[in-house]
Amino acid sequence: RAGSTGRMHIAIECHACFEWLFPVLEQFRKSWPDVDVDIRPGLAFDALPALLREEVDLVVSSDPEDLPGVKFVELFDYKAVFVAASHHPLAAKPYVEAADFRSETLITYPVERTRLDVFSQLLIPAKVEPLAIRQVELTAVILLLVASNRGVAVLPDWVVREVKYSNDYVTRPLTENGVTRRLYAAVREDDLDKPFMSQLLKLAGEEARKLQRA
Repeated sequence: RAGSTGRMHIAIECHACFEWLFPVLEQFRKSWPDVDVDIRPGLAFDALPALLREEVDLVVSSDPEDLPGVKFVELFDYKAVFVAASHHPLAAKPYVEAADFRSETLITYPVERTRLDVFSQLLIPAKVEPLAIRQVELTAVILLLVASNRGVAVLPDWVVREVKYSNDYVTRPLTENGVTRRLYAAVREDDLDKPFMSQLLKLAGEEARKLQRA
C-alpha cells in the first residue's frame, strides 16, 4: 500500500537505448531495492500489446500510438547522425543525403528496417538502397568497423558523444535540415501515479539530459 514494492518490467524498442537505460536502472535499483526489475528487447515481440496485457510495465519507443489506457510520456529528442571514418569521402560534405548511401556499406543493428531511423526517415521514403548492409549487435563494434572504413552508420547523437572528441570519426547531419526523433516511455495510465514509476521516469529524463550535454 505504501508503494515501495512492485514490478518494473521494461521492453525497449530502441536497440541503442540499452546503453542509455542501464545507468538509469542502476540509480533506480538503489532507491527501490524491493521493486522487481527486468528488461526485455521489445524488438523481439510486440511490446505495446504486451503492455496492454500487463506482461510488461513500460515500453521505450520512438513510435507513439493512440492506445486506450496508455500514456506516451516524452523522454527526450535526439538527432539521427551519419558516422564515417574521418578520411571517408563523404566526410568532406556538410551533410549527407539518401543518394549518398547508394555506394556505401551501411552498418546497422540486427533489427528490421522499419525500426531503424536511417530507413524509416530517409532511405525508404527516397526509395534508396545501400550498396550493402552489415548487421552488428554492439555499438562499440559498429564504431570500430566505421573507424576502420569498413562501412558507414547512422546512430543517435547521444550514442556517439565520444566520437566528437576522436580523430577517427566524423559525424554529419542527415539532410540539410537534419533528422530529429523523439523517444517516449509508454506506460499504462493506471501506473503513472505509482511512486516508483514516477521516479524511473524522472531518472530517465535526467540521464538523457546528461548524455545530451556530454
